[in-house]
Amino acid sequence: MNEHTTTRNLQAEHQPTAIRRRLQNQQNPSYVGDAVLGGIDGCVTTFAIVAGAAGGGFSVMVVVILGFANLFADGFSMAVSNYQSAKSQRQMVDKIRRIEQQHIRLVPDGEREEIRQIYRGKGFEGATLEAIVETIASDEDLWVNTMLTEEHGMQLRTPSPLRAALITFFAFLAVGLIPLTPYIAFPYLMPGLSRSAFFPLSAAATGIAFLLIGCAKGHYLERAALRGGLETLIMGGTAALLAYVVGAWLRVSFGVG
Repeated sequence: MNEHTTTRNLQAEHQPTAIRRRLQNQQNPSYVGDAVLGGIDGCVTTFAIVAGAAGGGFSVMVVVILGFANLFADGFSMAVSNYQSAKSQRQMVDKIRRIEQQHIRLVPDGEREEIRQIYRGKGFEGATLEAIVETIASDEDLWVNTMLTEEHGMQLRTPSPLRAALITFFAFLAVGLIPLTPYIAFPYLMPGLSRSAFFPLSAAATGIAFLLIGCAKGHYLERAALRGGLETLIMGGTAALLAYVVGAWLRVSFGVG
């Protein structure tokens, strides 16, 4: 994209209507992080189970049972944790809001001074600074919201706990199912395929999933997509390798198989 095209696109993005739309969208909580976290964790933990079971020499049925048990139990656990985290975040905002409302009622001059010092730190002085203080202090909701964002660094709009939990859970299930797919599908689609081929196929499918999730994350964050994909692939592969080695070590130690 040449400079002229970039400038034209930037000018279009900085028209009043476009700015208003963008600012409104930015105020809404994003659930991309929940989806990415759920997907990566689902893929990592499920493939770790598959790798450990494969290293331990367990049968296909045992791998499927352990994989599905982990998929639903760990996915639900992660969703509940995310729900509690989002709920706690909302409760903390509500708590600080009540505290600031009380302070405004009891010590309004002190709260005005906090606003004054906050905006003095931003470079405002004299009559302009006092006009800002009076404008904010004339509206209690604006006053409280300003203290929440400027003094406490909080977001006014927090994620929905239920939505965050559901997105995490279904992303965990959807991506976490990938390592199990060869063990579920190939016995029916290709009954003559050797059982020893299932784990390499699972590893390949999981590696592709890691790479695609990392690339998607890198693209969304406007970072190098391939680098993000490789980072996710390396981290997930390391977890799976550890699980496989532990499974194989235990198999040898206990003389199984």
